[in-house]
Amino acid sequence: MKAVITVTGKDAVGIIADVAAVCATHHANILDITQSVISEYFAMIMLADIQGLDIEFAAFADELTALGKNKGLMIHAVHEDIFNTMHHI
Repeated sequence: MKAVITVTGKDAVGIIADVAAVCATHHANILDITQSVISEYFAMIMLADIQGLDIEFAAFADELTALGKNKGLMIHAVHEDIFNTMHHI
């Protein structure tokens, strides 16, 4: 099982570290990251293996969303099944 985690907002030091810390705390293994800074704006897409999560996925996603609110970012975690269904034609 995997999740797609997206982060957007104003660039700041430590964004990747903060998201990675939440993943590590709950045993989500980061498989791939792509990130870009355009002018002062930060955008990242992360793919994480969530098979070993120690909490429910919804709670994990809520924790990432709360981190985003606290840091002035938009952070969304979407289960790969939902992501694939949303993008299936």
